[in-house]
Amino acid sequence: MADTNIEELLAPRFAALGLSEKVLKDAIRNKKVAAAWAEVLEEAEIDGSSSVDNPKLAATLGALVTASAKGDGNFGEKRAYVTKAIVDGKLKTNVQVEAAIKHVKGASGEIDDVAFDKDCGVGVEFTPETLKAAVADYIEKNKATIEEQRYKSLSASMADIKATSDLKWANAGDLKKEIDAQYLALLGPKDERDAPPKKQPKAAAPTDAAKPKPAAEKVEEVAKDRMFTEGFLAQLHKPGGNEQMFPERMKEHLAATGGRVFTRFPPEPNGYLHIGHSKAIAINFGYARYHEGECYLRYDDTNPESEEERYIIAIREIIEWLGFKPFKITHASDHFDRLYELAEDLIKRDKGYVCHCTAEEVNAQRGGKDNRGPRFECVHRNRPIEESLAEFRAMRDGKYKPKEAMLRMKQDVLGSGNPQMWDLTAYRILDAPHPQTGTKWKIYPTYDFTHCLCDSFENISHSLCTTEFINSRESYDWLCNALELYRPQQREYGRLNLTGTIMSKRKIMKLVSGGYVRGWDDPRLYTLVAIRRRGIPPGAILTFVNELGVTTSHTNIQIKRFEQTVRRYLEESVPRLMMILEPLRVVIENYPHDKIEEFDSPFKPNDTKMGTHNLPFSRVVYIDRSDFREQASKDYFRLAPGQPVGLLKVPHPIEYRACSKGPGGKILEVICRYMDDVPFKKPKTYIQWVAHAPEKGSPVPVEVRITNQLFKSENPSDNPDGFLADINPNSEEVFKDAIIETGIHEVRRRAPWPEQEGEKDHSKIGPESVRFQALRVGYFAMDSDSTDDKIVLNRIVTLKEDAGKNA
Repeated sequence: MADTNIEELLAPRFAALGLSEKVLKDAIRNKKVAAAWAEVLEEAEIDGSSSVDNPKLAATLGALVTASAKGDGNFGEKRAYVTKAIVDGKLKTNVQVEAAIKHVKGASGEIDDVAFDKDCGVGVEFTPETLKAAVADYIEKNKATIEEQRYKSLSASMADIKATSDLKWANAGDLKKEIDAQYLALLGPKDERDAPPKKQPKAAAPTDAAKPKPAAEKVEEVAKDRMFTEGFLAQLHKPGGNEQMFPERMKEHLAATGGRVFTRFPPEPNGYLHIGHSKAIAINFGYARYHEGECYLRYDDTNPESEEERYIIAIREIIEWLGFKPFKITHASDHFDRLYELAEDLIKRDKGYVCHCTAEEVNAQRGGKDNRGPRFECVHRNRPIEESLAEFRAMRDGKYKPKEAMLRMKQDVLGSGNPQMWDLTAYRILDAPHPQTGTKWKIYPTYDFTHCLCDSFENISHSLCTTEFINSRESYDWLCNALELYRPQQREYGRLNLTGTIMSKRKIMKLVSGGYVRGWDDPRLYTLVAIRRRGIPPGAILTFVNELGVTTSHTNIQIKRFEQTVRRYLEESVPRLMMILEPLRVVIENYPHDKIEEFDSPFKPNDTKMGTHNLPFSRVVYIDRSDFREQASKDYFRLAPGQPVGLLKVPHPIEYRACSKGPGGKILEVICRYMDDVPFKKPKTYIQWVAHAPEKGSPVPVEVRITNQLFKSENPSDNPDGFLADINPNSEEVFKDAIIETGIHEVRRRAPWPEQEGEKDHSKIGPESVRFQALRVGYFAMDSDSTDDKIVLNRIVTLKEDAGKNA
């Protein structure tokens, strides 16, 4: 068969499968591959007369074709059996196709359907939950080996899982993503222990100045800039590297920017930013800063019905708190006049038209529900240019009410498989005043019309967004080219999601309005204003994003993984104090009534840079109620009869003598003896305490709020009774009578510890910058409910768990 004939035969069939012309060209270059495609498509009864546009079907048939072309799949009628299994949807992956080929080649006589299905994993399905559970089971069984070998065992684990369980039938990409996630949760990010050994070239002994840095310093250096030096961001084009349909536009762009990187962070001011936005902020502002460029803060304020000034202010404050300074603060509305002119220009170029269809009619044009039906053009699409122009001006002048008319882009509703090319709306009518432009406009541009044009106006070199906008890249390029403007380069990265919480503005509003939380800044939420109020430092958030890196995959991270990073960050950067949640009065009977000792106590042991403070000690101290029991036991090492304990930072231990009780048997006071008259014997454990010394201002009363996870499950929205039914009833515990040592005043005066990028302007520092570790209790920060007379504290994160230790 001549090449031209095979091309004519395959072309409509490839088109029906949704395969590109490039795939067709590659296929016909190899006669064996082309012949195998023709035979397999004949068996699959795909003749090109109707579209099936199924990428998975195309991929699995392609695997069968590859095997056939190699001689592995030419087995007569048996191949037709495999082809039918693919078309019927029984074989959905290349792994299944390989297993099917192996099975039928080894079968003698008629193929047994049941045996075939079993050997090929037919019907074995994995939901995200079952996949997660199966991987978790493997990780748990091999935990010791994995913890010993760390990431060096990753490849072996992947191969082992595929070879020894039904997981070999899971989607390979999903499986690898889940294994990676669970390795990260177990081991934390890679460090120097995971680096491959490198051969060191022989060299002369280095001088002191040239000596290599310790491994810990190297890891910190890599972590700081890793998101820009590795992976997705490292592979982006250099300024000027995005080709243009009109080359003169690039010359104008480079003249305006001087060849520097220009990015933008474009939030819609209709709500508070959440933890996922921290990644977008770090990427856009960080990438520009790393390359000595600039980043705009541009508010995408094209929908006045949902935008408020409070959100505009909150967004700017959060960006500054994270340590970034916008090059300029702009609004999409700054360009409304120019955008309108370009909309008229689009009509004049016959690339836009005014449409009067209803939403239902537009949906029908796009193939109806799920876009599965035939597509057809709008009846207004080919109206005369002058008519569309007049109608557009009538929209502007208020002739039509909302939904009675809209301007649509004349794209490729019939030829393109991308919904972003199905004549998107460019302008619509909204009966609402705008926060910036007031009542000047009755029509407002859409995001799809505005975003790329504002990027062009501001000479953005790298338009970075999340992968849900990947289809928008085609319409983005189309509009800039249609208007002959400079076309920035859009590139998409995977968004960041935390499991175990919710990000939806609508759902958070229900929590707020229903009184389940105090407000949008409740420390149990994962809005950035809530994270800030909880006391999480901006540097910890940026460290977290850096550790995760930037890829094109969505990142679903457990809350505990985020808190691990925060905990590590705080461990090295905040002072330590003693705090008692439930005070129990202890009288040291052999200590003088009028004596008060003062210790010079370091804010952090072995770290002189943090300084010291005075710590009073007296006859009466308070310990936590959980640190005393009336009866000793072998698994309890704190204060009990016959079991002395040490008091942190005090030279001698104390031992129990007696206790007094109140109504209901509640212990009111414990009498102890100071053991300074016996040979010192180190106690089994030390407990924290706070002295009763009013003349020294001790103790300091505080209200402590212990925040726990707001929801009980990893995916609250999956609860059959709705996400509100998944709320953890113990998401907050309040200790109104807690006390703390006097060092809190010094910590408060010197906050933040250390100075954060986003907290350099002390006029903008909030109470949350007062952070410390409460020994044996957790990490805490001061809440915004605090006053000069009352300190309120939020727990930031728990202390690092110490499994198996009860003291």
